[in-house]
Amino acid sequence: MSVEQSGQLLGLSLILQLQQRIRASRTLEEASFIAVNESKQLLHYRQAALWLTGSGVVALSGLPLPDRNSPYIIWLSELFPSLLYPAVPTPIAVTTLPKAIAADWHEWLPACGLALPLIRPDGSFFGILMLAREEAWQDGELALAAELGSIFSHGLTLHQRKAPIRDRLRSTGRSLYAKVALAVFLLLVLLIPVHLSVLAPAEVTAKDPFLVRAPLDGVIEQFYIRPNQAVKAGQVLFSMDKTGLRSRQGIARKSYEVAAEEYRQASVLALQDDRGKTEMAPRRGRMEERAADLSGTGKLLQRMESVAPRDGIAIFSDPTDWVGKGVTIGEKVLLIADPLKAELLIRLPVADAIALEPGTRITLYLTNDPQHPHEARLTTAAFRAEVMPGGQVGYRLKADFVNSSDLPRIGLSGIAKIYGKKVFLGYAIFRRPLTAVRQRLGW
Repeated sequence: MSVEQSGQLLGLSLILQLQQRIRASRTLEEASFIAVNESKQLLHYRQAALWLTGSGVVALSGLPLPDRNSPYIIWLSELFPSLLYPAVPTPIAVTTLPKAIAADWHEWLPACGLALPLIRPDGSFFGILMLAREEAWQDGELALAAELGSIFSHGLTLHQRKAPIRDRLRSTGRSLYAKVALAVFLLLVLLIPVHLSVLAPAEVTAKDPFLVRAPLDGVIEQFYIRPNQAVKAGQVLFSMDKTGLRSRQGIARKSYEVAAEEYRQASVLALQDDRGKTEMAPRRGRMEERAADLSGTGKLLQRMESVAPRDGIAIFSDPTDWVGKGVTIGEKVLLIADPLKAELLIRLPVADAIALEPGTRITLYLTNDPQHPHEARLTTAAFRAEVMPGGQVGYRLKADFVNSSDLPRIGLSGIAKIYGKKVFLGYAIFRRPLTAVRQRLGW
C-alpha cells in the first residue's frame, strides 16, 4: 500500500470517527464542543468559533463555556452577521469586512479565516463554523472542510429540533378540560412569589488589613516569614539588599573623617593667626554636613528591615516571587490581617446584575465545605462594572458575615447566592430571555 493510499485511509477513518462522535452526542452543547475542538484531527487551525442564527456564539475552541460578556465574544457577535452567507467553505477576506471589525481582526484572530456554512436538509442556512490560522487555506483542505460542514450541519440540525407544544399537551390527556387544567396549573405555578437570586464567585478576604509597603527603592533580599504565617508586632518580615547603602555609608564615613580632620587643623591654626579663624566656620559647616549624611545613611540602613506593625496573619504570594525583585518606595508587598476580621468579596457578572440594597441577604457555599453555608449581609456594591480576573466584566460586592464567631479562613473561595426582592416565579425563570429580547427590540 502506497503512502498516499495510507493517508486516504487515515483521513476516511478520522471522518467516520467524527461522524460517530456527532451521532453519539446528547446535547447541542456537546455537539458544538466537538465541532470547534475535534475538527483539528482533520484540519490544522489555531482558533475556532461556532455561531448559530438566533443563538449567537455558542462554542469556542479551548473553552468549555464561553462568556457572552467578554470583549472577544462581543466582537465575534459583530463579525459573524457581517459575513456573507456562503454556500461552500470560503476563505474570509478581511478587506471586505466593515472597517470597525476589520481593524480589530489581528487583535483577536490569526490572519487567515475560513467560514464553513451550516445548512439544513431543506437548504436553509442556520450557522457558520469559523476556523482561523496563520497559513492560507489550500484547495484540498476546502474540499475536506465541505465534508466537515456537511457532518456538522446534519448533527446540529438534529439537536435544534424541538417537539411541538401540541404534542406535549396531547400526552397529558385527550380531553380539552385536561389541557385547560394543565394550562391553569402552569400559570398558577408561574405566579408563585419567590426571591430573585443569582450566583456569583466569592472569596473570603481580610477586613481592614494593614498594608506593608517597600520602605525604599531597592531589591528584596530575604523573606523571614511564610504566607499565612502568624506574626507578632515588631517581628522582622523581610529585608532589602544593603550592598549599595553600605557602600554609601562607607563613603559618608570617610568624608566625615576628612571634614573633621580639616576642622581640627583649622582650630589649631586659629590659635596662631587670624587666617585659621576665618576657615573654622566653613570647615565646621562642611563637617556637620558630612555628619548629617552619615547619620542619614545609618537611619536608612535601619529601615532596610521591615517589621510587623501589629499582630496578625501575613498575606502575600510565594516568597520566591519577591526575592531578587526590584521594588519602588511605597510599593505593596504584603498585608497583615486580623484573622478575627474577615469579609466576603463577590464578583457579580454584568449579565447577572440585579437591584441590590445594603443589608441584602447573601449565602456563601465554600468549595471545601458546601454542606455548611455561611450567612452574610451586603455592605457595599461597586458603582460601575470593571474587568475581573479571568477577563469577565462585573461588579465588586462586599459583605459582612452574620456570625462573627464562626468566620471562614481568609483565602477560601466558593459560590455566593445573592437574594434580591420577591418576584413571580415566571419572571425569575424568564428574566434573562426577557432582558435579551428587550435589549434587542428596545421595548
